[in-house]
Amino acid sequence: MNAQDIIVPQADLGAAYRAQKEEIDAAVARVLSSGWYILGQEGAAFEAEYAAWLSAGGEAPAMQAVGCANGTDAIALILRGLGIGPGCAVATVSHTAVATVAAIEMVGATPVLIDIDPRTFCMDMAELKAVLAAPPPGLPPIRAVIPVHIYGHPCDLDAILETCRGAGVAVIEDCAQAHGARLNGRMIGTIGDAAAFSLYPTKNLGALGDAGITATPDAQLAKRMGAIRQYGWHTRYISDEPGVNTRLDEVQAAILRVRLTVLDANNARRQAIAAAYDEALANGPCAAPYRAPGTEHVFHQYVLRVPERDAVMARLRAQGVATAIHYPVPVHEQGAYAGRIAMGPAGCAETSRAATEVMSLPVFPEMTDGQLEKVCAALRGL
Repeated sequence: MNAQDIIVPQADLGAAYRAQKEEIDAAVARVLSSGWYILGQEGAAFEAEYAAWLSAGGEAPAMQAVGCANGTDAIALILRGLGIGPGCAVATVSHTAVATVAAIEMVGATPVLIDIDPRTFCMDMAELKAVLAAPPPGLPPIRAVIPVHIYGHPCDLDAILETCRGAGVAVIEDCAQAHGARLNGRMIGTIGDAAAFSLYPTKNLGALGDAGITATPDAQLAKRMGAIRQYGWHTRYISDEPGVNTRLDEVQAAILRVRLTVLDANNARRQAIAAAYDEALANGPCAAPYRAPGTEHVFHQYVLRVPERDAVMARLRAQGVATAIHYPVPVHEQGAYAGRIAMGPAGCAETSRAATEVMSLPVFPEMTDGQLEKVCAALRGL
């Protein structure tokens, strides 16, 4: 089957734009007519609206949000705001977008990679405890842990926080794939010391270009990040401390304000698609994705573990269903990092195994009922 014969794509960004075309076009026109394109009213409004959305309901504290150029910069901005750089180590996972590790090195800190739980693909708590208790030889002091809420499934933040608080280590949530996910009723991104969100077009909340945002309940940290993102300016043109240039532009901020209004509904649609897939997979050879107790998964991706992955992907493609492999090579095995990044005692063995078995089914809010049934029929035939 050729590419043009695919009936159900793995994602459809054009459909996402068309679903809100009138509102998005009006928002862009508003910015273009304003004559103000960087750090203006749209960016400030989006920051306030996003912080309010995070803070609404549950047990979330009052949050403050700081926009930036992309999700990688969001992680780096938090690390800089916390004073974490050269002479510091930061623990995270290898089963993630390389951006998580790249951000650590951007600020001059040293990454150390923790293996994953084979069910959730999130950070393995037993190994994190072991590494914090006995870091690899020659590693600088571990100052922060970055758990990644991978695919939209929350990490075990309660256990991570308990472990890190006892060790005096900051917890920075990587929420790039988890906008709207919850843990025991609490919004992901409001539980750690700070959180980084990518707003890349494919994300649950996506711009029409690169964008990112940080969130924290710490007003002083938010103020410092707001200065660092623009050359360390607290007063215009005066750098009170070293900074960078990582600003969220007004066009993307205006688009994101529009898209934020449908985020909850879009997440609900993703969850409905996932429930249909669960039912289609019941009693078949492929198990539905695991959800840990107390978690609300928002299915940035619907990911299966399939030992015979290539054959299954080929059968689905023959029926017009596109699939994808996210993170086919773990960070610690990629040429830029292999052999030089510290790892926990397991050597990221579960991470390496997962990379050979994971595959993502189509999940996007604009999927039609017909497309959904097409995928479900193909799944029932596996």
